[in-house]
Amino acid sequence: MIRVPLFRFPQLAPLLLLSLSILVVGCQRDAENAPAAAAGGGAPAEVADRDEHSYAEPAKVVTEDLALDIALDFDARTIAGTATYTLQWTDDSATQLVLDTRDLTISKVEGEAGGTWQPLQYALADADATLGSKLTIETPQRNARVRVTYVTAPEASGLQWLTPEMTEGKQLPFMFSQSQQIHARSWVPLQDTPAIRYTYTARVTARPDVMVLMSADNDPAAQRDGEYTFSMPQKIPSYLMAIAAGDLVFKPISGRAGVWAEPAMVDRAVAEFADTEKMIEVTEQLYGPYRWERYDLLILPPSFPYGGMENPRLSFITPTVIVGDKSLVSLIAHELAHSWSGNLVTFSSAKHGWLNEGFTSYVENRIVESVYGKDVSDMEYVIARNALRDSIASMPEATQALAVKPGTELDADGALSAVSYDKGAWFLQFLEQRFGRENFDAFLRGYFDHFAFQSITTEQFLEYAQANLFGKFPDTVTDAEIQEWVYAPGIPSYAPQVMSRNFGIVDSARLAWLGSPNLPPRQITDAWSTQEWLHFLDSLPQTLTVEQLAQLDAAYGFTGTDNGEIAMRWYPLAVRSGYTQANEALAAFTERVGRRKLIMPIYTALVQTEPGMALAKEIFARARPGYHPITTASVEALIAGATPAPAPAPAVEVPPAEDAAPTPAN
Repeated sequence: MIRVPLFRFPQLAPLLLLSLSILVVGCQRDAENAPAAAAGGGAPAEVADRDEHSYAEPAKVVTEDLALDIALDFDARTIAGTATYTLQWTDDSATQLVLDTRDLTISKVEGEAGGTWQPLQYALADADATLGSKLTIETPQRNARVRVTYVTAPEASGLQWLTPEMTEGKQLPFMFSQSQQIHARSWVPLQDTPAIRYTYTARVTARPDVMVLMSADNDPAAQRDGEYTFSMPQKIPSYLMAIAAGDLVFKPISGRAGVWAEPAMVDRAVAEFADTEKMIEVTEQLYGPYRWERYDLLILPPSFPYGGMENPRLSFITPTVIVGDKSLVSLIAHELAHSWSGNLVTFSSAKHGWLNEGFTSYVENRIVESVYGKDVSDMEYVIARNALRDSIASMPEATQALAVKPGTELDADGALSAVSYDKGAWFLQFLEQRFGRENFDAFLRGYFDHFAFQSITTEQFLEYAQANLFGKFPDTVTDAEIQEWVYAPGIPSYAPQVMSRNFGIVDSARLAWLGSPNLPPRQITDAWSTQEWLHFLDSLPQTLTVEQLAQLDAAYGFTGTDNGEIAMRWYPLAVRSGYTQANEALAAFTERVGRRKLIMPIYTALVQTEPGMALAKEIFARARPGYHPITTASVEALIAGATPAPAPAPAVEVPPAEDAAPTPAN
């Protein structure tokens, strides 16, 4: 699923609830396994759990296969062509096919009967602000195949079209999709719900100087010729459909993994992500074979609104994690982990988002521990959980639960909060500690095998866990504990704690500096990793004096940093503290980067005051042409909903050391 990456920032939680316009808004090696995967059922295991974010009617009919024949037009910023559906009718009385669309122009609908294509009647409903337009196709003959001819809108919410000037190489245009959660319907008419899985093929034509890739069988040796064909033999949900086109070249990491990127970026990316094959091998040892054949990474322009997107066979990755020291490559571990949790076993609707993201965040941490050591994984757990504690208290109670109980409706944005990611991973670590790692690993491996290529609900997971974990080891956990973790707000008081010895040193250095004018000794800070610097910044007071910020900046060069995780912490602190010396670099960073997780905390800090609001609007006006529609919607919603104070809040004098900062993380 969309990656809300490792270092969640607490101020983002209310923004996710603000942006209703973007509904949710963060994946087979053995060839002989492909036929079995392709034969997996397209019908959902449980259709009674209605997906309120789709018009589709899987209890009546499901898509078994989708065949696309489309053309990319960079000048018009559109995709046009046909989508052909091979259908399985699951209700003998059904005579309609209902598809999800958003801002699509439908020119023709046909059904295959007796070997020929015949026109079908259809109706496109008025657009709903979040769901788009319901496309109802009359199918009195219950056609086995239906074909829709369509064209996308230039402003399609799931596509971004970049001019050459917005790319790394400045030579060719670039286009990429972002389908999750319900943006696939903006570039293909389909049953846009994770409850339905299907295979797909595609024939794509484009200008001959760009390389086209999809979440399918991309050939590392493919040549640019303007016409490309793709096949995805494993059944996937609609949100994992992806397409990209641009000045892209390939370099291998291993025999089954590599990097697609612009020529100026590819070598840096290969070096940064050199451990990808090692990560795959570690995960296979833990949870079974990688079932998607290849695992390649596509490095997108910095306008990509997320850290990563787990499109099967081709994870989309932000360039903001390429910092030269592998300190942010846990994002790759996360997107890879989705190849088991999310892509292989998928949540049936957004209300069960933790089944994707909680499991993935847990597996991510296990990968990090295996490849980089327990000290690193402990630091990342502490950072994530501190952010969760900071944000969860301000969330509505319904969004503090891992899953809402059947019958309760929840906006899809709730599936993207830190709750799904970090509370979900915390719950699984709780189970690991109670049952023991060996028993829990065996359970998870069996879980991935049992539900492979299926979409499931929380209740199905709990039923499986009762039969294969809770019941096998009675009296290890109580039903009340499980219910509290899954359905209750907040974090249980008995949740396991993670301690980081590295952060103990950071806390001591920070407290010593806050109580005196002396910075920590260089022999200590020179050895700090990105994670230690993030904990240092996260644990500072909300505001400091300008003199203190100038001292930190002179010593550590935070202003103008190339590390986005540091930037998203430093610049808001500078804004809140009136450290205007950072404004120029702040503006340059926010204009260049479209990754919401990194820039929304900066905009959030700016809009609190009238001078900051003026600067935010100025930055946004310049940056908007290069932002993805999802990012644009988030910034617009924030600015529209803000009530800035008439003047900046004065810098707060730092209190004595014993009161200056929160209790060090345990």
